[in-house]
Amino acid sequence: MGFKCGIVGLPNVGKSTIFNALTRGSAMAANYPFCTIDPNVGIVAVPDKRLQVLTEIVPTKKIIPTSIEIVDIAGIVKGASQGEGLGNQFLSHIAEVDAIIEVVRCFESKDVVHVSGSVDPLRDIEVIRTELILKDLEILSKHKVRLEKASRAGDKKAIQAMALLERYEKAFNEVKTARHVAMSHEERLLLKDVSFLTDKPILYVANVAEEELGKPDTAAVASVRKKAAEEGSAMIVISGKVEEEISKLETEERVEFLKAMNLSESGLDQLAKEGHKLLALITFFTVGETENRAWTVERGASAPRAAGKIHSDFEKGFIRAEVVSYADFVQYRGEQGAREKGKFRLEGKEYLVQDGDIMHFRFSV
Repeated sequence: MGFKCGIVGLPNVGKSTIFNALTRGSAMAANYPFCTIDPNVGIVAVPDKRLQVLTEIVPTKKIIPTSIEIVDIAGIVKGASQGEGLGNQFLSHIAEVDAIIEVVRCFESKDVVHVSGSVDPLRDIEVIRTELILKDLEILSKHKVRLEKASRAGDKKAIQAMALLERYEKAFNEVKTARHVAMSHEERLLLKDVSFLTDKPILYVANVAEEELGKPDTAAVASVRKKAAEEGSAMIVISGKVEEEISKLETEERVEFLKAMNLSESGLDQLAKEGHKLLALITFFTVGETENRAWTVERGASAPRAAGKIHSDFEKGFIRAEVVSYADFVQYRGEQGAREKGKFRLEGKEYLVQDGDIMHFRFSV
């Protein structure tokens, strides 16, 4: 699995429509709040043209791309942290994901009623942020209660952890998120069992009308772009309606459709690319007659860590990795050509995997 995202937004912003389009799923989409109650889950293959190129060089029985798990979480409204619209149930689903995809409505429509009566992206972002912060205050309070007894007894780690929680509490009361509380690696380790919702990275999806796609930013889109830049979040612009049309097409038809729309990539392509950047993920490959496969690992991961993505025994018994870069593998038309040019190399436990590496692992159990 690549990474797990929760897709959130106010009711009627096009969230479930976009979820369905991205996953070719069947999440309920309707013009009224809370049509999504239990979270729908979709597994989406991440498009990667490199896999096709590798398969031209190494024909195989099976091609397996990496994937994204997307959880469609019900529309969040003001008061969700206090249970409005079954909000606590919805917010608990966010705790289980790696990143948040926040759909922000940037289109006008007489047919689709906005829950607040008008289109205002920054207001909508603020509503969701406030609810997540309020939920984080609740999480923080529970941890403080748990630490208080040990802290009063003079436990040094508990005292340090309480001081760190107070820093978070101050930020939350100033309507700031956990992401913006400066913490050293050692301090984060002291709170490793504390998971705040606002510590999760956000990818904003500005949902625009079909005729606005590929055009200069509207005022609504520009406001979201500025907001994302200010807080260090990612952002993409898509049209839920267009993605819905793309999802019904076969691969070759999609390419032609995108060309006709003057678009270079689909919303899913954008989401996968920005999601990998947001979570600092890279892709490595394994190739062979049985399968050509893409794997996702954290940027800066060691070779044994990458091996463990394939199987835990690979990591435990890691000996070394045979590695060639994607560029060299393609230039010299495969393993033999790369070996002849001295581009195939052996790497040990200290090697840090690079995006596009083609790897074979040697291990013993």
